[in-house]
Amino acid sequence: MRKRRKKLGAAALAVVLLLTMVLAGCGTQGGSTGTQGSGDTGKADGGSAPAKTLDAIKQRGKVIAGVKFDTKLFGLKDPASGNVEGFDIDIAKALAKKILGDESKVELKEVTSKTRIPLLKNGDIDMIIATMTITEERKQEVDFSDVYFKAGQSLLVKKGSKIASVADIKKGVKVLTVKGSTSAQNIREKAPEATVLEFENYQEAFTALKAGQGDALTTDNAILYGMTKQDPNYQVVGGTFTDEPYGIAIRKGDTEFVTYVNEFLKGMKASGEYDKLHEKWIGEKPSK
Repeated sequence: MRKRRKKLGAAALAVVLLLTMVLAGCGTQGGSTGTQGSGDTGKADGGSAPAKTLDAIKQRGKVIAGVKFDTKLFGLKDPASGNVEGFDIDIAKALAKKILGDESKVELKEVTSKTRIPLLKNGDIDMIIATMTITEERKQEVDFSDVYFKAGQSLLVKKGSKIASVADIKKGVKVLTVKGSTSAQNIREKAPEATVLEFENYQEAFTALKAGQGDALTTDNAILYGMTKQDPNYQVVGGTFTDEPYGIAIRKGDTEFVTYVNEFLKGMKASGEYDKLHEKWIGEKPSK
């Protein structure tokens, strides 16, 4: 009788151990697939396999685009109406129309230069359309579309300033820029003796410049021109001292969506729609 009880006890223990192993195996597999999450989010879970962005968009019925809310001409939120407008916003809407047949089927989620890549990698957004320069370093973390806008880094100063170009950025000069941008790195390389102060976003940096916290603000010239429209007491000087080609950032490895977006951009340029948007926001057609 004792032997029988021992055998039954051993058998029960074996079953428990087997069930534990099976459940643990299922848990591990589910946490590392890297496919879209359940429900209508299409959110990636951070695994090694890329999420199929195009499938997720079609399933949920809307595009989730990471855009700037503080960058006039490209993505600026009107505090009164709550509307976000700009060149990047119109690109996002056009892409939503291409995928879903309706430009209104887009959710605009605010990103900054510092937060945009983490939000994309976490699956909180489908893509980044936010004045993002294509760099070799960033290519290690995300994939990029073809260039959709050509910019270059420059300087913004108050009219009457003695600073006329990057050559005037010397020891004792305070330059303002934004965290997580290529601008901070570039100005440190071009003017290593200058003091560089970094802010969370462009509006904070511009406010600081107007408050006298710095002598110049540096970022892409297209963004700076937007600031001169906000306050004509400031001007862009010295031309450009870098090339800043903007691309639409997509989760690493999602080659299908990269190809789709590139075809979308080619179609916009071939139809003349791209030229119209460029002229609408920048004031002129793009140089060929």
